[in-house]
Amino acid sequence: MDIEAAKMVGAGLAVIGLSGVGIGIGNIFASFISSVARNPAARATVFPFTMLGFALVEAVALYALLIAFLVLFG
Repeated sequence: MDIEAAKMVGAGLAVIGLSGVGIGIGNIFASFISSVARNPAARATVFPFTMLGFALVEAVALYALLIAFLVLFG
């Protein structure tokens, strides 16, 4: 196998993690909307935790992209 082809396959495998990130972000905001719909007064309490969860899940996406770029260009 050519080294360039192996790099492309490796980068593609590294980006598979982004599908889990999309699902995770969807779950976070779906739960947030559901909780605010049930109890609107709890929005001020729940919103910071929602943003914290979003930031942590988004960090996984950045790590996956970082690994993909390292495989491609490193």
